[in-house]
Amino acid sequence: MRRAFISPTKYVQGENEIKNLGYFVKTFGDTALLIAHPDDIKRVEDQLKETEKMFGVSFVMDAFGGECSRQEIQRLKEVAKKHKCSCTVGLGGGRALDTAKCVAEGQGMIAVPTIAATDAPTSHSAVMYTQSGEFDDYAYFKASPSVVLVDTACIAKAPTRFLVSGMGDAMSTWFEARASARSFANVNAGLPCGVREGVCEGAKGTKAALALAKLCYETLLEDGVKAKIACDHNVVTPALENIVEANILLSGLGFESGGLAAAHAIHDGLSMLPGTHHSFHGEKVSFGTIAQLVLENAPMEEIETVIRFNQAVGLPICLADIGVPEISDEELLTVAQKTCIPEESVYSMPFPITVESVAAAIRAADEIGKSYL
Repeated sequence: MRRAFISPTKYVQGENEIKNLGYFVKTFGDTALLIAHPDDIKRVEDQLKETEKMFGVSFVMDAFGGECSRQEIQRLKEVAKKHKCSCTVGLGGGRALDTAKCVAEGQGMIAVPTIAATDAPTSHSAVMYTQSGEFDDYAYFKASPSVVLVDTACIAKAPTRFLVSGMGDAMSTWFEARASARSFANVNAGLPCGVREGVCEGAKGTKAALALAKLCYETLLEDGVKAKIACDHNVVTPALENIVEANILLSGLGFESGGLAAAHAIHDGLSMLPGTHHSFHGEKVSFGTIAQLVLENAPMEEIETVIRFNQAVGLPICLADIGVPEISDEELLTVAQKTCIPEESVYSMPFPITVESVAAAIRAADEIGKSYL
């Protein structure tokens, strides 16, 4: 049986780590293309100047358009070529990091997340959009980022909602990896990458990935509430450090090398409803996790643990919490049909999946969640 473990080359996390960014740039050369929104650059401008001076490197800064679009990727590739940049740095949220991945094409990419809202910084994939912000396609690369550099002081100063959303994304990791392991699903189930992009086609998850996914879940339960309080007050504590690691590293390795299942597929289905468009990725995934547990008939104690955690940190427990106070049977069917398209990860669940069973699980999860209000 072929197994695969996918990870970045280096992961470094701590307070004021952006000051060490130049050290990692220097391993590739003297000049780096820095892809970031102007507001994110402004937040860390002093640290960027300090690391340039300390390590003798320079950043080529060209205003990021805000969307990971084909046009923006091509434009920034030309900028990198013109200035003979030796590596690419993505700094900020998911779209800046994904754009940097696409520009670098798996070679010499440094990810510097300024929020811990998802586990995307460690992954070898990116989501592309049109210039108007509509979903376009997925991109996959032969390698994960060369370096993931996480400045927890920067993350602690970001709005707490980002950190909490990251917990919602991370909470699904254990349950999806567990389901994938039980069904012997491919770790890239639902992700059409395969050998053509250098990923092991047909590879199963590793015991290491499953262990990291479980540790992610345990860390959330132990430190999630404490980390939220720390972020509310913009301070770095051991609990916040642990949750940042869980949100980005443990969840990132757990999902990419352990597999996705129903929670993320249900997220994709819920995105068909306009009311959800103001909710963050991790917020929708957190409800998808409850729906997955209902779908697999998990023990009520386990469902209640997730619901109580969500309530404690401020994550959704019912559809109303993600902008859908009422859902018609027709809308529910639309969500379930999208969840069950052939390429979705819902088929990593260890039992047969039907549109009807998914719709029923979403409806029941919503009612269970509302009973705790």
